[in-house]
Amino acid sequence: MSDTQTIAIANQKGGVGKTTTTINLGTALAAAGCSVLLIDMDPQGNASTGFGLTSEQREQTVANILFDKAKATDAIVETLVPGLKLIPGSSDLSSADIDLSKDTDRLTRLRTALAPVSKSFDYILIDCPPSLNLLTLNALAAADRLLVPLQTEFFALEGLSQLMTTYQEVRAALNPSLTLEGIVLTMVDRRNNLARQVSEDVREHLGQQVFQTEIPRNVRLSEAPSHAMPALLYDHQSAGSLAYQALAAELLARNTKYEEPA
Repeated sequence: MSDTQTIAIANQKGGVGKTTTTINLGTALAAAGCSVLLIDMDPQGNASTGFGLTSEQREQTVANILFDKAKATDAIVETLVPGLKLIPGSSDLSSADIDLSKDTDRLTRLRTALAPVSKSFDYILIDCPPSLNLLTLNALAAADRLLVPLQTEFFALEGLSQLMTTYQEVRAALNPSLTLEGIVLTMVDRRNNLARQVSEDVREHLGQQVFQTEIPRNVRLSEAPSHAMPALLYDHQSAGSLAYQALAAELLARNTKYEEPA
């Protein structure tokens, strides 16, 4: 691929697998030979913790680059995954909405901060907070693509509708080149009638926008963060790890197709 693909991984609903997807999709892409940068935009900093970064090791964070206290190049840290680097998140982002609200450039701060490194990686993955706040809007303004993890539960489509409205508004007013990378179904339990029904409904409504790969409910995916490593390193043969490897392969195939001349 000739250009960096910047993907915002977003859903305003919490607990749908955004951070798990960011960590393990990024790891799978790196394992496939891509150079990857993760941006931890969540004030909880779970993506950073998921790679074993303690608070003391986060000398420069996303908050620092947003408010011109550090350059993106100085905030990038190595992870235990070869080919995958990270700009850590921290609780300093908790007040970012208030601080950004006073700034005339409040919606494009991240895009400006990432400009010096935007061509240095094959993929930049942005783990967004679980809300449609100024941090998420900054991520959408900086991204080329939007990837939406969607849990297979009753209210899934209702939350998706709100996110899609925001996506269209960002395209219209802020970032016309933003496109929908796709929707990935997460925490899928095929033994559950409701999960099967939601999956069928989402695919019926959204068709090819939904990835064929589904991420199952999997104990190893839940256990891996407590061991401060991606599931693909914790147990690369687990059902969850294999699913994220398949998702990375599908993403790469989509992007290869996308790059082909018409």
